[in-house]
Amino acid sequence: MRSIIRRIINSLAGSLADRIALQPEVTERLLVLAGRQAARQLRNLRAIKTLEEIEFRVFSQWGEDGIIEWLMQNLPIEDKTFVEFGVESFREANTRFLMENRNWKGLVIDGSESNMETLRATELHWKFDLTAVTAFITRENINQIISNNGFAGSLGLLSIDIDGNDYWVWEAIDCINPSIIVCEFNPIFGDQVPVSVPYDKQFTRFNAHYSGLYFGASIAAVKLLAAKKGYEFVGTNSNGINAFFVRKDLFAYVAPLISSRKAYPSLHRDARDVNGN
Repeated sequence: MRSIIRRIINSLAGSLADRIALQPEVTERLLVLAGRQAARQLRNLRAIKTLEEIEFRVFSQWGEDGIIEWLMQNLPIEDKTFVEFGVESFREANTRFLMENRNWKGLVIDGSESNMETLRATELHWKFDLTAVTAFITRENINQIISNNGFAGSLGLLSIDIDGNDYWVWEAIDCINPSIIVCEFNPIFGDQVPVSVPYDKQFTRFNAHYSGLYFGASIAAVKLLAAKKGYEFVGTNSNGINAFFVRKDLFAYVAPLISSRKAYPSLHRDARDVNGN
């Protein structure tokens, strides 16, 4: 009897362990499923007032997943490739849902080898065409990193989020031609003056200031750089963290669909459209 009870207990324990082990995988599948349902709903929402209306979050920090999906639905993007840097372990990123939902090929870069090892140990790394590179990004090395990993030339989407030299690194990039660019900005710098932290090859935000709030560039600076590089501003997420830009030759596809291209500051304190209104 004891042996029978022991086998039952061991069986139950094993089943419970299996269920616990499967929980993260099941949760992620449910997240992707919910994201796909939200993506289908966006097809009924072509014309919008601001990007806020199309936000949803699957793996992005805020509502970037929805914005990117809406742009995918309304732009004729031929190159199904992306580059994103500052991804940590890729658990939370702007391009992860894009990759899982649309099977895009991508290059992700982070300065921590531990983060990249964590990513390479997941099924994402073998299930998808994903290249994970460890590098501390500077304006001196970014083009070489991208080119050496086979992503030079036409690109679907570039996402920049390194909490520091974002402006200077984007300014230096000349080896790719993205259709869409997502760039983090610092809302604390305001929206009137184009300013950025001075370039420092070794910049880290908490070494620069204990608060971690001194980093990046203002939305005005990012918009000015985008215009110089041939991109049109389409708005920011409602949390006032990421700005979205579409290459000028593609902008006509979405220009009539957005009535107000607003830049939201943090916490919805205000919102200004592309003309500053």
